[in-house]
Amino acid sequence: ANYGVKSSGLAWGQRIGYSQASAVQMSNAETLHDQYIFGDGVTVAVIDTGFKSLSGLRQDAYGRNRVYGTYDAIQNKVTNNSDDSGHGTHVTSLAVNSERDAYGRYYGIAPDARLISIKAFSETGEGNYADIIRGIEWAITYKDSYNIRILNLSFSAEPRSLYWQDPLNQAVMKAWQAGIVIVAAAGNRGNSPMGIGVPGNVPYVITVGAVTDNYTPNDFSDDRLATFSSSGPTYERFVKPDVVAAGGHMMGLMESKADLAKSHPEYHDGGQYFQMSGTSQAAGVVSGVAALLLSQYPDLTPDDVKCRIMSTAKAARNSTGDWSYSAFEQGAGQIDAQAAVNSNNFGCANIGLNINDDIANRQHFAGPTIINEVGEYQVGGNTELHWSGVTEQANGFSWLSEQAWRDASAWDDASAWDDASAWDDASAWDDASAWDDASAWDDASAWDDASAWDDVMVSLSAWIEQE
Repeated sequence: ANYGVKSSGLAWGQRIGYSQASAVQMSNAETLHDQYIFGDGVTVAVIDTGFKSLSGLRQDAYGRNRVYGTYDAIQNKVTNNSDDSGHGTHVTSLAVNSERDAYGRYYGIAPDARLISIKAFSETGEGNYADIIRGIEWAITYKDSYNIRILNLSFSAEPRSLYWQDPLNQAVMKAWQAGIVIVAAAGNRGNSPMGIGVPGNVPYVITVGAVTDNYTPNDFSDDRLATFSSSGPTYERFVKPDVVAAGGHMMGLMESKADLAKSHPEYHDGGQYFQMSGTSQAAGVVSGVAALLLSQYPDLTPDDVKCRIMSTAKAARNSTGDWSYSAFEQGAGQIDAQAAVNSNNFGCANIGLNINDDIANRQHFAGPTIINEVGEYQVGGNTELHWSGVTEQANGFSWLSEQAWRDASAWDDASAWDDASAWDDASAWDDASAWDDASAWDDASAWDDASAWDDVMVSLSAWIEQE
């Protein structure tokens, strides 16, 4: 891709324009489709409200049936495909939709990937920890039977504990340990620090924020960070989100009688497409990119997949070449599917982490974020990626080494939690608004009691204003 800027200075990538932008174009996946790289042989599992078996989901790019079915984690049984909400269908279609537009371009990122739906949320977008964890455990159990390589988690809950104490996060880490790539939404809490939710606050997983095309589909130079997209760092000092992807007013499959379509008929096309925004949608896009990557390199580990997606992402830069957003807002930048698939990078993600020790409760970890002398968040050492609570259009954020990711430098380095002295300045945490319910932290015993999981609810951010 060639990079250009408009006067706003918020450029991601300037590519050849089309009459209608889509996740495929914004992710630079179309060239891969031209090479018949469609995600063959990879199964994507989506934990959501279920999905409706519309033609673009039921069949792959060659017209073959590719749906293994739906596991209903609420009822703990395999069931018929259904989605009264529409959220799960929409997210799933961004990842794998095999239908084409009027120009012959696929709507989905990985139109040949196989599909499993795991229903853990009701038609109103409500779910609880017990059902979601049951769905994750089911995916782990049957990952080899169905070649489940990717698990899409397009939901986000308020953190109530350290990442390793949360039972949902524990299940997520076990899935990553088992060889499943976890793609999680950053959340839709807006552009303020400490906004990353569960399970996006797990350091190992690929956490995804959202960008929008700014309603100029033929001009990629003014793509910008969506104002709803949640920002880091996490409480444990990790830089999140990891990357950003298309998530503003995305067109995806949804029946007109779905709850979301009936609530917002103005965004339905009268056929089977619906326009929707959110980091949920952005996560679906990245799950599709992961499927393209694994279809070409099936031996890659989850850490390898994260490394290649992050190390090839493109940061938004202003007219002077500096980052337009901090790493706490855009992560490594906007994903580039073609660059990720063509990459040979290894060893640049989850450096210093040990998931076996983490899960076994032998050692836990902290990220490289520190608070500088003027109260700004920044990545430690000589790397200056600041966060000072400024607006999304602020300039001046810089990553001093252009080869920082490729040189596996300090950004992704983790240290032992016991050695984490960066938060010793307690004044940084005097603003308790960062955690609305501080009392939840005091009662750690709640997380040791399995019966308490049923009472912890998760709500999908099913509707936010389009942008």
